[in-house]
Amino acid sequence: MTRIKFKEILEITVIKMSKALDVVTAGIIAGIVAYATAILGIGGTVIGAVLGAILYQVMSHLFKEPLEKMETQNFEARIVYVLPLILIVIVEILYIFAILYLKPGSVFYQLEAATNHNLFRSIGAGLIIMGLYPIIQSEYIKKSYGYIILVVGLIVLLGGFADFNTPLTDFYSVIYAEMGIIISLMVIAAISFVAIAITSEAVKIFKEKKNFNVEKQNVKYGERIDDWLDGNHPKAKSTKKHDKNDDGGP
Repeated sequence: MTRIKFKEILEITVIKMSKALDVVTAGIIAGIVAYATAILGIGGTVIGAVLGAILYQVMSHLFKEPLEKMETQNFEARIVYVLPLILIVIVEILYIFAILYLKPGSVFYQLEAATNHNLFRSIGAGLIIMGLYPIIQSEYIKKSYGYIILVVGLIVLLGGFADFNTPLTDFYSVIYAEMGIIISLMVIAAISFVAIAITSEAVKIFKEKKNFNVEKQNVKYGERIDDWLDGNHPKAKSTKKHDKNDDGGP
């Protein structure tokens, strides 16, 4: 009985510690995003979101993983990694609208002005950081996804510096000027592929965990039925003893 109570207390403590870590991590990430936004504008929001995602995964790996099961951790890590990618895809779509002189493209110019024309440089730097993380630590995100994001980040970063008047940028700036839409579509396709693949893995992990919990409950329910049939359950024993007394037994 004492061992059971100790186990219950330990489980409650682990859950509370895990929730407390979530709150602390969320506060730190919000602070990073707010600070980066105040310094760099909307571009800072992108970088802050990327750094926040990386920080969350690092803290989860160091502190939260011992507290929770790996299945839950894998799910959360993947979802957090995908969120900045979705934001970057939206920016790329707005950029295409701007090139085609469509009305939603005005939002892109507002973002560019808010970041002092550093939007793509910020996005490129953020993607490079996100690409390096799975390569260094591939426990949650596959290395192949990291390589894709890293290459995309380099492409976006080079595009961000295309307006600089240097021999190197003059060499490739014409390519970005002539094939801006095609490059953006390739970036969107690559990021979307990674985001969809990681999301699918996260959904699969969630379903497996849910099915595992259902099977675990069914096993417990089946064990209780077996106990009743075998007469090993405490209530079954008391009922059996009561019936025996009714039949005139000792």
